[in-house]
Amino acid sequence: MKRRLKRALTAAALAGTVVAATAGWAAGSTQHPVTGPPPGTASWRADGETLGRRLPDPATARPERIGSFFEGLGHRQRQALVQRHPLVVGNLDGAPAELRYAANRRTLRAESTRQRDHAGDSSRTPRERARARAKAARYARLLTPGRQILAFDPRGRGQIAEVHGDLGAAERTAVFVPGSDIDLTNFDRGGPNRYGTPAGMAESLRARMASVAPGTRTAVIAWSGYTTPVGLGPDAATTRLAAAGAPRLERFLRGLARTGAPAPTVLCHSYGSVVCGRAAGGLTGREASDLIVFGSPGMHADSVRELGTPVRIWAARDAGDWIGRVPNMQVLGVGHGTDPVSEGFGARVVSSARADGHTGYLAPGTDSLANFAAITLGSYEAVKCAPRSPAGAAPQPAPRLCTRGLAP
Repeated sequence: MKRRLKRALTAAALAGTVVAATAGWAAGSTQHPVTGPPPGTASWRADGETLGRRLPDPATARPERIGSFFEGLGHRQRQALVQRHPLVVGNLDGAPAELRYAANRRTLRAESTRQRDHAGDSSRTPRERARARAKAARYARLLTPGRQILAFDPRGRGQIAEVHGDLGAAERTAVFVPGSDIDLTNFDRGGPNRYGTPAGMAESLRARMASVAPGTRTAVIAWSGYTTPVGLGPDAATTRLAAAGAPRLERFLRGLARTGAPAPTVLCHSYGSVVCGRAAGGLTGREASDLIVFGSPGMHADSVRELGTPVRIWAARDAGDWIGRVPNMQVLGVGHGTDPVSEGFGARVVSSARADGHTGYLAPGTDSLANFAAITLGSYEAVKCAPRSPAGAAPQPAPRLCTRGLAP
């Protein structure tokens, strides 16, 4: 008992040290997670006219039920629902991807028009009008021809999912789950840090796969479907937002499976790995083939076994990533558990050589990008294992331990 208390007090002291070194809790603001069914659900529930019968409840109907519902509809019936309830259809996991794209285009056009009207409303404050102009411009960019928006929810800081590639024809797929500070406004930002965004990661991974396996049809999804922490406040140090986001991720992946998409590799960056850790127990080989955590503070678990999933778990962390200095513990609700790249955790640890810091894992020329592409393609013979942990622990006992037991 005394030993356990001593460990807890030591961990708490370490956490305090890290907080102080990173400008303290005040550096982050508390977020209120977006949960529940899509906006517009009340109108959908009350609609008994469009099809002449009751529609499945978005709050309780599983993706399997949603998929079966749409399979039983004709083209005109589907289009009628898109026109009348675009916000719901565009966010219904299990609905056909092409139908969701069409619904979200309709919603984005309507939201862009509404925000332009707000920007020209002289009764609003200058700040409100400027914010409306920014939103209108943002929504207009998402309407650029060729973009495939699989989910769009304007509530809060905004949530979105975008598909890169032909999801319906894909042989190999991947889904990126982002970490802190990502939302609708910046999930696809350009510039030098673009490889730290879901869209930048998705584009880079897909380009790498095309270069090494040009004959393989691929699709990669940039999923920003949960409320992420902002800054280094308590939200980033606890699992509150991850607990709210994990069911959304599980449902999204079940929806993909219901539409017939191949089981994706799920790539979880930074705090996104906490979300993936919370979701892992609900995943089977049908919803995900592999799960990769990189730049991870922990998965809310002490080992792969504790995650309770048959999905293969991989991990990577660059030696220069600041997240490696964050204490790996769970005490008094703070912390995210054992370091996923530690030998005792049990993940398959891969090399991330030439990655630059916390957001450079998907940059061209890095071992991590090459490894993530090889895993997604199922080319395990091409995966380069980490020779030693980023923390400088003893070398792994076999040069290819991370791919042991995997057929090429």
